Amino acid sequence: MTERPVGMPAVVGVVVAEADCLDGVLGFEVLELGDDHVAGRFPIQDRVRQRFGLVHGGAYAALAEMLATEATVRVVHPRVAMGLSNDTSFLRGARGTWITARGRARHRGRTTWVWEIDHTDEDGRLCAVSRVTIAVRER
Repeated sequence: MTERPVGMPAVVGVVVAEADCLDGVLGFEVLELGDDHVAGRFPIQDRVRQRFGLVHGGAYAALAEMLATEATVRVVHPRVAMGLSNDTSFLRGARGTWITARGRARHRGRTTWVWEIDHTDEDGRLCAVSRVTIAVRER
């Protein structure tokens, strides 16, 4: 049985195993999960690179959306949360073996939450920034 990320409530119904969904395939890890902050990371390996060797932009965007969704669900459960929009800008190529993302909630509304997430490499250089809007709905 796969363990839930730090602070996540149990989910009832059909759940895709972490190892089999995008988050697991790309090696995403949740490091911190709070009411208004979140942190996570992924290893820089071939599975997250595009063909020229750089970290694929989709990996940054997917990590940002996963972190924003997980942190929102932690607060709004048993309501559900899902990505509504994701704007990720890529600033520079990453160095090292990990990308770390840290986010904060900018808006916590009844039906939408907005998160800003900074992605840094091992040298602490800002590599990408994301603004993710999460929809919150009744189950």
